[in-house]
Amino acid sequence: ADGLRLYFTLRALGHRLPLPVMARLVFINLFFSNVTPMATGGGFAQVWYLQNHGVPLGRATAATTIRTVLAVIFIFSLTPLFLLTLDAFQGESLAGELGPVLAVLILLYLGFFMVVLFRTRWLIGPLSSFLQSLHRFHLLSDSRHRRWQFKARREMLRFSVSFGDYLKGSKVFIGLSVFFTFVFLLSLFSFPALLIWALDYNVDYLISLGLMVVTTFVMYFSPTPGASGISEGVFGSFFRDSLTSGHLVLVTVAWRFITIYLGMLIGLVILQRELLANRKDA
Repeated sequence: ADGLRLYFTLRALGHRLPLPVMARLVFINLFFSNVTPMATGGGFAQVWYLQNHGVPLGRATAATTIRTVLAVIFIFSLTPLFLLTLDAFQGESLAGELGPVLAVLILLYLGFFMVVLFRTRWLIGPLSSFLQSLHRFHLLSDSRHRRWQFKARREMLRFSVSFGDYLKGSKVFIGLSVFFTFVFLLSLFSFPALLIWALDYNVDYLISLGLMVVTTFVMYFSPTPGASGISEGVFGSFFRDSLTSGHLVLVTVAWRFITIYLGMLIGLVILQRELLANRKDA
């Protein structure tokens, strides 16, 4: 589902990559997302990988941004709903004292994406100034500076146009990209409930799902690579009333291993093979 949501986003943009390529990209993204703060490396890794498979830089950046925005819309719209309706959050500081903070974070995050989506040209100026600074300090030669300025403007404009192209693309592909985003998130958020049921505990699936949505929301703002430490702490605080302490540790470790660390290990192996293949081609 994770691979298919990006696959159909690319199809809506007019690009078609083999499904095995998309499957490998899923694990490479998992690896980089969880070794860099706030998952910033994942986006760069996806763009690099898509470029290696013939997708232009601007289009690749737009596709990965759209993929992220679709997930953000689901998570950010459901988080306030679960905070206000679930009994587990009644009287909790997260829903009370931190409510305004969470609202500000949501607005800032969505505001950033609105600029990226609808005012992309605003970003050309700062990028051009950055390249001029590199040239001024003799970090870029005259010819390279001119070439990079041209490429930067071209790819930013291509990036800007891509969002309109996505909305004008096949309604089937757009619908499938949204559908598989939903399937991916639902699958991801279902693991804790499955693990708890496997230990013969009774847990309300909707409550478990809501706790995971809020946990993932908090992880978006974690400065640690892969939200390590913070995700486990938030998860433990949310599920501490549902499990004994020993089983809470077991479920937390199993949840992180199945959803994150297993994929990271696979991603590391695939990345090494991709780098070796690129070296041979060079």
